[in-house]
Amino acid sequence: MRRSPTAIGFYQGNPDDLKKSIKQYIPDIPKHENALGVVVPHAGYIYSGRTAGCVYAALPHADTYVILGPNHTGMGSQVAVSTDVWNTPLGDVHVDQDFVSMLPGNVIDYDEIAHQREHSIEVQLPFLQYTQKDFKIVPICISNQYEETALGIGEEIVEAAQKSSKRVIIIASSDFTHYQPADIAHKKDTPVINAILDFDIHKMYSILYELNATVCGYGAIAAMLYAAKKLGASTSELLDYSTSGDATGDNSSVVGYAGIIVE
Repeated sequence: MRRSPTAIGFYQGNPDDLKKSIKQYIPDIPKHENALGVVVPHAGYIYSGRTAGCVYAALPHADTYVILGPNHTGMGSQVAVSTDVWNTPLGDVHVDQDFVSMLPGNVIDYDEIAHQREHSIEVQLPFLQYTQKDFKIVPICISNQYEETALGIGEEIVEAAQKSSKRVIIIASSDFTHYQPADIAHKKDTPVINAILDFDIHKMYSILYELNATVCGYGAIAAMLYAAKKLGASTSELLDYSTSGDATGDNSSVVGYAGIIVE
């Protein structure tokens, strides 16, 4: 069982306190019933909870949520799927073993080491547990985020989703520009977000390199966009954009957060 090693510093360890924390971030907005994919941040809830909450409030139920996150630690396989049970203060979350078994395995490896100390996927789980019932996950941690690899990950997800009889939604876990003044972060993040909204993966990569935009989960975003489009997504919406400065009042060095949904 994978327990929640990153709970301290990202979200509360007490179940009741955690539920209260999440509740304050969930707005009363309609579900996007046709959603196929989302982009959601993975910072501490006090910083990115508002933006994450907008995404999870709009997220409809799925049988399986494929959660793609960057590997910040560099441990383990370059593209790693976990098959372990994941535990949070709100209980256990099980992996969809059938879906995992349908992944071709050309790019994605079975590996638990990559997930052991990584927070980008884990921090999504309490939001899912609070807003959804009866679901499973497919957690995929990515350190090799080159465009070709991301497209390969997306293709594997498409192949498995097309074989599966279950409803699948893909969650790309990513923060945006890191440790820049708020106005600079916004200027860098805006063209990246626009490329995402246009489903233009190659343009997104070009902008990232051109602007040196430190979007940590760009490969996860690219894989989600590729798979969602192949599965029928044609529209997109920016649900929310914020920075850590909105929470702290300090705009001198912020991290950007975008909540995006595609359907």
